[in-house]
Amino acid sequence: MRRLGLANSITLIRMTFIPVFLVLLLGRFGSPATWADWRPWLAAAVFTVLAATDAVDGYVARSRNEVTTFGKFIDPLADKLLVTAALVGLVQLGNLPGWVAIVIIGRELIVSGLRMVAVAEGVVIAASQWGKIKTVFQIIALVAFILMDATIIPAAMRGTFNAAAWAVMAIALGLTILSAAQYFYHARDVIAGPWSRSGGAASPVGKADGEGSGR
Repeated sequence: MRRLGLANSITLIRMTFIPVFLVLLLGRFGSPATWADWRPWLAAAVFTVLAATDAVDGYVARSRNEVTTFGKFIDPLADKLLVTAALVGLVQLGNLPGWVAIVIIGRELIVSGLRMVAVAEGVVIAASQWGKIKTVFQIIALVAFILMDATIIPAAMRGTFNAAAWAVMAIALGLTILSAAQYFYHARDVIAGPWSRSGGAASPVGKADGEGSGR
């Protein structure tokens, strides 16, 4: 039986800590005043660590020659689950409008579906730098929105902080749409068909739109 490997183990650990992040983001523990001070920082810290491990498991997979089909599937799934969890949690807290979450999550679902069709047709879509940049801005924006509730931010600076957070989120949304459009452009032949049952053999595409570690 083949071993799971260190890279895949890190990815699975990242997934198991997503509920921990949600508990920190949405939970209520101890003194309400004390928890209000610590909750945003703890949630932001855990989210940042989990997002950073995406680069770690990708590096481990390549350096240890542990790139596997399972890793190519589970790694982008873990990334999307983490971002989705943060978006849904922020919507529930009232920090983020629902339409922002719909745009980002909808893009991920549409691109993932298109990616599966491309793989089935034996088409490998070239990686895009816009996908990687989009992910970076999404992570920064989500951390900023998590910290919107931080009581340590002076009232005089809160308006400036919130405006900066929205500016980063606007960039992230623009890149989300741009990277999706670029993905559709490169997959235009797949979209047009023919959707044959016997496409050419091809290796499964990891993160075809260039997001994350590229395992």
